[in-house]
Amino acid sequence: MAPIRPQLPLSRKRSTVLLLCASLLATGCSKQQEAAPPPVYVQAVHPVRGTISQPIAADATLAPLAQAAISPKITAPVKKFFVQRGSRVRAGQLLATLENSDLAAAALDNKGTYNAALGTFDIATQATVPEDAVRAELDLTQARANLNLAQSIVDGRTQLFAQGAIPGRDLDTAKAALVQAKAAHEIAKQHLEAVQKISHKAALENAQGQLTSAKGKYLGAEAQLSYTEIRSPISGVVTDRPLFAGETASAGNPVITVMDTSALLAKLHLAQTQAQQLSNGASASVVVPGVADPVEAKVSLISPALDPGSTTVEVWLRIENAHSAFKAGTPVHTTITGRTAANALLIPAEAVQTASDGATKSVMIITPEGTAAKRAVKLGIQTAASVQVLNGLTSADTVITTGAYGLDEGTKVKIGTAPAEKDDSGKKAAGGKD
Repeated sequence: MAPIRPQLPLSRKRSTVLLLCASLLATGCSKQQEAAPPPVYVQAVHPVRGTISQPIAADATLAPLAQAAISPKITAPVKKFFVQRGSRVRAGQLLATLENSDLAAAALDNKGTYNAALGTFDIATQATVPEDAVRAELDLTQARANLNLAQSIVDGRTQLFAQGAIPGRDLDTAKAALVQAKAAHEIAKQHLEAVQKISHKAALENAQGQLTSAKGKYLGAEAQLSYTEIRSPISGVVTDRPLFAGETASAGNPVITVMDTSALLAKLHLAQTQAQQLSNGASASVVVPGVADPVEAKVSLISPALDPGSTTVEVWLRIENAHSAFKAGTPVHTTITGRTAANALLIPAEAVQTASDGATKSVMIITPEGTAAKRAVKLGIQTAASVQVLNGLTSADTVITTGAYGLDEGTKVKIGTAPAEKDDSGKKAAGGKD
């Protein structure tokens, strides 16, 4: 006979069924919660209004404000140098002299010739020429007096001859003397006119020509002598002096180089579209090797024409260098402030995503439902930190800055740090305290 199992009370049966149902319900709810994906934690900001400027970057080399490679015009040995490399000089300062004994003698000889010509000119203009004119005037006056006398004699004898008081021979003699007096008067008159109009002018021109020629030779000799003195055309510092005293300086070859480094020029070449954004006086910064902070600079020149070889525009940046902290020839990296937009809508540059075509730009935003959505945007000025949004966003949008890459649209997102990262950071902090 089979054993008889004890029967449970009805109330215990109902309790057991209810407990089983509750257990099954709890198990189902747990599985449902596990099936729902957790939200993705991101960092996000709202677009803000502000001012942004387009940076234009380029490499350049520092050049002196002015430079003079001084070379002599004659070939001669160097007599003496008055400066060394690194010496500061002023414009017009004597830097060196060349051997010049022969040129000094030639200049002295030409000076004597010039002085003699000057004396001759004074004699010609103040004595000889006036004396000739006076003599010609006196000759004309005397000839006029003789002519008047001869005329009066002819008149008197004509009356006497008419009265029969004198023979005809005496009248003829008087008329012949009158003809001679007229001829002498005419000659004296023409001589005076020649002296006044031609001889006087020719004598002056001859004397002036001799004086000018002598003066030219003298000035030429003086110029040759002056070439033996090497002077600085600019103020600055001596950067090169290849010769020593006693060595021969050749005409056309630099013997001293002077640079004005009180300010330096960073010369760079930009595309025409970039150069069109600039204006003289625009601010810039220059990164100099070995200098911790960027150096302030200003745009001092924008070339009015394109470089025919590279079709670029040459731009100069001026850097003040009063304490000679920077050296000419140093390669530098420059950044110029280009066009500026005020009250622009700005977002962090890291929020922008670029499509595979390289042209389409977009950002991920958080919808009011807390999900991620892609939004196409049109950008304007861009910097390393921020970008200007021309179209596609408003100040009310929430733009994802960190965690947007690889994020699908419709994904639940939450602003903040994931709990696991918080726990890890808390444990690390606690571990650091131990």
